[in-house]
Order: sequence, then C-alpha cells, then structure tokens
Amino acid sequence: MKKVMFVCKKNSRRSQMAEGFARTLGAEKISVTSSGLEASHVDPLTLQVMADIGIDISNQNSKALGDFNPQDYDVVISLCGCGVNLPSEWLTREVFADWQLEDPEGESIDTFYKVRDLVKERVEKLIASLN
Repeated sequence: MKKVMFVCKKNSRRSQMAEGFARTLGAEKISVTSSGLEASHVDPLTLQVMADIGIDISNQNSKALGDFNPQDYDVVISLCGCGVNLPSEWLTREVFADWQLEDPEGESIDTFYKVRDLVKERVEKLIASLN
C-alpha cells in the first residue's frame, strides 16, 4: 500500500480536500496524510463543500510538514505550487507532483466548489495510477 502525503501552504483547504477524497476513494488502496508548510486550521468552507457531497472531514486537523518524516512516504503531492519551498528530501520520493491549484481563500463559495471538483479529479487519477 502506497503512503501519500498531500502538502499545501497552511493545510487548510486544498490539501484537506485531497486527504478527504483520498481517504474515501482510496480506502484500502492507499494510506494518506496531509500537511502544510505551517499548520493552521481547516477552513469552515472546506468542511462545507466536502459535506455537500457526503464526505465528512470534520475530524481532520491541520498539521505541519515538519512533524513528518519524508522517508515514511512514497508519494508527495503539492497542491499549491509550494514544491519549490519543500526540503529536498520530500521532492525525491518515488512520486512527486505539484498540481498548482488555485487557493480559494477569500473567494466565493463557487470557487471552493470549482477547486473541490478539480481536487477530486486529480485524486481519482492519482489513485488509478498507483494501483
């Protein structure tokens, strides 16, 4: 089973969505965690847009990347273009990708829905490529 780390700047929106989708869609196929360059909080709108499609991520919390060991992960996915700011040991895992998705912070709920749907599409493709 591949271990996947989704990382973003604050682990508040995009990476939380990715973790929620991967836990739901990749159950028993992958092991998943998300983190941020710094820990923050899970944005309430992120909770809402995921709940709207039946995925409850209310038990997820924001975590700092520095609390994890890169050697424990096979796949590292940056969702925000922050790959350039990651320590090199995170970039040299079996799979590294930087999806560079728009941050919906401060945007309309429609932007949250758009980003959520893009994250779902990418997570589905990732899971398919790993299995």
